[in-house]
Amino acid sequence: MKKFLTTLFFVLFSLNVSAELPATVSAALKSAGIPQQNVAVYVQAVEGKTPILSHNTDKSMNPASVMKLVTTNAALDLLTPNYRWKTEIYRDGEVSSNGVLQGDLIIKGYGDPSFKAQEFWRLLMSLQQYGIKGITGDFIIDKSYFAKNVGNRKTFDSETWRAYNAEPSAFLVNGRNTSFKFLATDAGVNVSQEFELSEIQIINKMKLSQGACGEWRSRFNYVVTPKNNGATVTFTGTYSPECGERYLELSVFDDEKYAFYTFKKIWNQLGGTFKGKFKVAETPINAVKVLEQTSDPLGYVIRDINKWSNNLMARQLLLTMAAENVSLPATEVKGEQVLKAWAANKALNGKTFKFNELVVENGSGLSRIERISAEHLGQMLVSAYASPVMPELMASLPILAQDGTIKKRLNESQTNGRAHLKTGSLDGVSAIAGYVLDANNHRHVLVMMVNHANAGASKNAQDALIEWAHQQP
Repeated sequence: MKKFLTTLFFVLFSLNVSAELPATVSAALKSAGIPQQNVAVYVQAVEGKTPILSHNTDKSMNPASVMKLVTTNAALDLLTPNYRWKTEIYRDGEVSSNGVLQGDLIIKGYGDPSFKAQEFWRLLMSLQQYGIKGITGDFIIDKSYFAKNVGNRKTFDSETWRAYNAEPSAFLVNGRNTSFKFLATDAGVNVSQEFELSEIQIINKMKLSQGACGEWRSRFNYVVTPKNNGATVTFTGTYSPECGERYLELSVFDDEKYAFYTFKKIWNQLGGTFKGKFKVAETPINAVKVLEQTSDPLGYVIRDINKWSNNLMARQLLLTMAAENVSLPATEVKGEQVLKAWAANKALNGKTFKFNELVVENGSGLSRIERISAEHLGQMLVSAYASPVMPELMASLPILAQDGTIKKRLNESQTNGRAHLKTGSLDGVSAIAGYVLDANNHRHVLVMMVNHANAGASKNAQDALIEWAHQQP
């Protein structure tokens, strides 16, 4: 009899675990062929003391890009929303009366993830207003703020040239990203650079096709051929007029060459002269500081990180925290130390988080080894909502059916515009986390992580969970 009752208890317990998930979520997971043991779910009202839905929440899971929530929340706490990156210009030589620098120009970077071509233009314009119109020496880049081996010189997957595989750099221009625009015209398929560098030659063998746009990216190939002073990018395949304008982001050059080619382009446009070469070296002791330019505040910059899931910017942010909170030069290992120390000091309802399962490789989620539990991620989001940095973190998240990576989700649902959510996806991983406003205007934290070969098919289950959270009384 005792053995029977014990068996009955475990059967009922198993049924209860299975019944934890809402019926709509369970049905969607079953339809996608995803076992519930490969799913973790955490839902809690931001004003509540305990979760209203908890499923496998202590499991250590790969969160994909949802890891950016941890990185950006920690950065807002540790660096403050008003933190700004600086970029400095030094001269190693004297400036003649006619505005010619008789020596080298040095740019020292401090890891600004948002330093775009327009910021470079503004910096070089300020340099000319300072009185330097020509340079006889070399263009030197000082990247010593980050360690030489950041990124480990390896790509995440076989897509070597894709922009998401770009490595961090203390002086990063445009994310070293070349955006190729595709547009069908009466004459054929036009392929051009959004920010054109003359060192990139496009060989366009694309042909027009008919029919729906569909999986447009699968219908063409590209080959990057590096050269001594540039690169050739060859495109072959088909493109439908139904696609309108589409973009493909590639990192054709490393950070140093991209920065140098951009410098030459802008400097020439401004009418400046330059006769030297470029090299990477630390700023000489006797160099004279000429200018310092600062970025937009962190509270604004993290919108690009979370709304558009920018991996490289998140990696730059982790390294910035390492530099500011541990020591120079910054490394990913030091960044992991910062996040773990920050997490260890977090508390909710008087209970300190343990985060023993937390694994950080680069802080972006573009990783096979990064880990966190749904419980700790959910508790972190509840804690963040009650923190002074809540407005900045919330504003950085995509708004459901409105913008960012979830602009096209649940457009016809009553949840449209009533959730701030970060998504993440890798092969075998799909996750979503953030805040959902219910029908009575009470906000809930929602976390769902799926680690399974069919994870890519879990979107309907995630949407069902969002709608369930929205319908809570």
